[in-house]
Amino acid sequence: MHHPSVDSPPRPKQYRAAAVAAALLALCSALLLTLVATRWHPLIAADGDVSRTTHHWAVAEHGVTHTFRILTDWVWDPLTMRLVCAAAAVWLVWRRSAWWTAAWLAVTVAVATIVQQSLKTAVDRPRPVWHDPVDSAHYAAFPSGHAMTATVVCGLLLWLLPRFGAGRALRRTALAVAVVSVLGVGLTRVWLGVHWLSDVVGGWLAGGLVVAVAIMAYESPWGARARSH
Repeated sequence: MHHPSVDSPPRPKQYRAAAVAAALLALCSALLLTLVATRWHPLIAADGDVSRTTHHWAVAEHGVTHTFRILTDWVWDPLTMRLVCAAAAVWLVWRRSAWWTAAWLAVTVAVATIVQQSLKTAVDRPRPVWHDPVDSAHYAAFPSGHAMTATVVCGLLLWLLPRFGAGRALRRTALAVAVVSVLGVGLTRVWLGVHWLSDVVGGWLAGGLVVAVAIMAYESPWGARARSH
């Protein structure tokens, strides 16, 4: 099994790919943020239609709703995601002495949390309100913190796996788990009536942007120098 060096030089292709992804995600995020902030009627109407439909299902399907509450509160909760990331950082230090990479991982997740809460405060979008709610949530609606955190953590860990010698089977399994987690947490937030669909999409976009920028920093010459010390 190949074990890449923790002080490997920057890879221009990785940097360029991350830069292109960051530019596209920044553009999409800015567009969605503008539409949400200005309450663009077609978007608001579509959000309302989706929320009313899924809330009707949530009230009728008690078993599914209960399962989704467990998944969103315990399995895909932001705290759980951050603990997974913390465990990965500890492993990097303990088994590979990759101190800089572990710090990069932790700082990126912390920055994502700050960005998420700053956007919530700036946009201050109300959450859906129901006379028969099936769940509750705190803070403003946009973007979804669950969706953003899952995207950041899964994206970072997926990107790190091949760098530290993970085999093909492990990478494929991790990819499947990540896709189910990121899409699944978005579904649960809309189904439980605590987020609009565009909140979840905004969380995915913002999370992807954080991951892309973090990879750019990691693959930059400055990042390579930092890892070599």
